Amino acid sequence: MYRILSASKDTYITDKIIRNAFRVKDANVGNAATLDLFKLYDESVSGSADTKPREMSRILIKFNLKPLRDMVNDGLIDINSSTFSAKIKLHDIYGGQTTPSNFKLIALPLSQSFDEGIGRDIIKFRDLDSSNYITASVTSGVPTLWNQQGALASGTLGSTNIDVIVSGNLAGPAGDATYTNLSSEQIFTKGSEDLILDVTNTISGTVSNLMSDHGFCIAYSGSYEKDNYSYFVKRFASRHVSKEAIRPKLIIRYDDSISDNNNNFIFDMSGTLYLNNFHRGTLSNIMSGAAATEVSGDNSLILTLKSGSASDGKYFQKIVTASQHKIGINEKTGIYSASFAISQFSSSNHTGEIRNGSLQSEVNSSMSASFTAIWGSLDNTVGYHTGSIVVKSPFRTSFNGSVNRLLLSFTNLQKKYRQNDRVKIRVFIEDRDRQLIFKKKPIESKSQVYQNMFYQIRDAQNNDIIIPFDYNKNSTKLSSDSEGMYFHLYMDSLPKNRSYKIEFLIRDFDNDLFLDDDNVNFSVI
Repeated sequence: MYRILSASKDTYITDKIIRNAFRVKDANVGNAATLDLFKLYDESVSGSADTKPREMSRILIKFNLKPLRDMVNDGLIDINSSTFSAKIKLHDIYGGQTTPSNFKLIALPLSQSFDEGIGRDIIKFRDLDSSNYITASVTSGVPTLWNQQGALASGTLGSTNIDVIVSGNLAGPAGDATYTNLSSEQIFTKGSEDLILDVTNTISGTVSNLMSDHGFCIAYSGSYEKDNYSYFVKRFASRHVSKEAIRPKLIIRYDDSISDNNNNFIFDMSGTLYLNNFHRGTLSNIMSGAAATEVSGDNSLILTLKSGSASDGKYFQKIVTASQHKIGINEKTGIYSASFAISQFSSSNHTGEIRNGSLQSEVNSSMSASFTAIWGSLDNTVGYHTGSIVVKSPFRTSFNGSVNRLLLSFTNLQKKYRQNDRVKIRVFIEDRDRQLIFKKKPIESKSQVYQNMFYQIRDAQNNDIIIPFDYNKNSTKLSSDSEGMYFHLYMDSLPKNRSYKIEFLIRDFDNDLFLDDDNVNFSVI
């Protein structure tokens, strides 16, 4: 799952000195198209006793976390999983201005709310509104001030009279007193880089309701704000910039892929089979027996695999325990899975196996063996589903440096989607170099299934990558089932009124194979 959440408000606050005469601390730039970060040392005359004044700005930004909360509540994502990641991305804007280099930026969660305001003047800072360098927000005409001007008061989670949170105990009420660092830092060498900060701890704590959701303060880190150098000006696009693709982003990554090995199960390696149960077109847990008991949880049903027959002296049976499938800690309604391995060599009994004769002769003749797969109740009195599976020998070959020719197609891709759509896109892959076996009866062509296949989304008009390949967190990894390959795509992650194309990367047999189809595009409206 790769999803982009948008900012709900952003601005920056400053105590800039204007015309070498006076500081403006009550100016607001909430409607400006840019988010400007700067620190000036001894660049102006403040008209006060401060002979070497410092001037600075700080970015305030908040993201809409409702879609993430909805995913958590719906069991689509486990924020405690090691594959969950949340990153802030701000796009650099270079407009010919002087840009600093060799500096560090830091992001800290805010401890109180701020108003965005409607100011736009970033030259003379003449628009007065909240928030600003003095005031965080105004409610019914009553201002709420920063505890220290510039939102500079810092402390631990739960402390009073602070503006930003440095660390906190996110273990919960029953947890220990281990404190988690809530700051995120990035070093800029050239100065033209985009800002990408990992805020997983803060977002996890916020969605778990262990801390309030007030957004972030982004600034030069403490030593850079206090040193005797100037850093002017690091400029990012705000949420008000006209180009939607470069507006601030909160990037959510999570591995929710399901790898059903029904079409690519091999001997001597563990694989997983899945059972999907539907009630009137909706995934639902199995209701079993006269009492209609719901089948759920761990070790809640069994999978029996059979091959051969006792009459010909070659019989195989393997029984494994299956469970309701989980992604992270979340049980998936109506989805069950069983993981196991089958050895093609051993004729002795293994746990859950009954063998009479060996599978080896069948495997030797056809490089595979067929099994009947029966899903049933734990007491083996109720059968839920009977299917079949072909288990193949591991692929072995002498060295071959050529890459298979693959034909890619989409079975359900539409031309247009609405921005609030969540779409399950199915991908059919045909291997043009596969060995053809001619049979008298027509058979349905099966899609190739790959264990490590990833997608990325590219703007078809300007070729910009909107969602990149992610094989670190596997957030763009394709899932597989008995019908082939698929993935889910949240259309609200893509700027509307644009056209897009989908590209794929297969990492298989120590090769990276890139696939795309320039003739197949879709748009978001």
